[in-house]
Amino acid sequence: MPTAHGWNLLRARDGNGSWNVRLLHTLDEAVPLVSANDDLVLSLPVAAVLAQRFRLPTLDPAEFPEMVRIQIEKALPFSAEEVTTDFELIEQNETESVISAVAVQNERLAEIAAPLLDNGIIPRQVTVYAAQRATTYAPAGRALLIYPEGEALVSAVTENGKVSLARTFDGIAPEQLQMELPQLALSAELQGINPSFPNVLLDETCYELRDTVQGILARPTELVGIETPPAPVKLNLLPNSWRQRRAQLVKRVEWRRRLTLAGGAYAAIFLLFLLYLGYTRFAIARLNHLIARDAPPTQFIRETEANWRALAPAIDSRFYPVEILLHLYESLPSADVRITAYNQSARQISVDGEANTPALAYQFAEKVKKNGGLQNFWFDMAAPRILPNNHAQFRLEGKPK
Repeated sequence: MPTAHGWNLLRARDGNGSWNVRLLHTLDEAVPLVSANDDLVLSLPVAAVLAQRFRLPTLDPAEFPEMVRIQIEKALPFSAEEVTTDFELIEQNETESVISAVAVQNERLAEIAAPLLDNGIIPRQVTVYAAQRATTYAPAGRALLIYPEGEALVSAVTENGKVSLARTFDGIAPEQLQMELPQLALSAELQGINPSFPNVLLDETCYELRDTVQGILARPTELVGIETPPAPVKLNLLPNSWRQRRAQLVKRVEWRRRLTLAGGAYAAIFLLFLLYLGYTRFAIARLNHLIARDAPPTQFIRETEANWRALAPAIDSRFYPVEILLHLYESLPSADVRITAYNQSARQISVDGEANTPALAYQFAEKVKKNGGLQNFWFDMAAPRILPNNHAQFRLEGKPK
């Protein structure tokens, strides 16, 4: 926002609701302090804009833009394409609306904001500092606001927080005010504004002019300071080309943010994969070390188990040939079944025999399989061979379980 000695940069402090105010001699000094991502509002000095008060014979807001455009074209020596305009409603009655319209030449605006534009910083809103001060200190009723901008003194007439009329005076000498303020009051009266101002607001940096202003206007004068923050206003003089460019920059920043997030996520996943790979290798190496450490005891256990299996027929009574033969004879269904040969090794046993009929041979095999003393073996018998005397010759083989 413009000041008597340059510009003020206002920025909210994080968390505590207070604001930082930094004096800048030129807008070039603001470039390193802001970025294209900041929600920047540029407040213009009164000298850069034209403020007009219009009475429009309509109450329909949809008709305001076209009527304001026609009135602005009459008041300015520029074509409509060379300026940016905006307006605010001051008041309405039964038949008409009173409008505050503000216009700025695009070339002049680009000249003021050149340090920002050259560095890709486009404001979200371009407004007028006088409108912000009026909305902050005099949101209702009429007021006269006097404050310095550069080497000039601004006098702005406001109604319901909207700028109706604004003038700049060269210098801030009391004699200058005594000549200019009455003329301002006369201009306000010619535009239909009551020149009796209930509120007279003087910037605190112009304290020495307080008695002069009170003497001229015969009204008490209130001192005001820097607005922290200034009240938000609807007035926006941002050109359409700037809006489009800002939208492109915002979209570009959003894509850059998304790409950064995607890159970060990919890097995180890749890092997790590397950690997982490292952990897997470490776990494999640890398991290999444990296997190598336990290999001798494991081998000893395996060899011992193999030896015990080999010795089992010799030391386990269930594998004694006498015990097995006893159980085999217990399983004979009758004297018509005879065992003719018996063979036993560490791996299997075989029983050769002869039965009067094949049925007796099968009956013998079934009883052997069900014998409780022979449950350590799997028994299997092939089909008996029929002899010339119609007897059945069979072989029953058993393997340890």
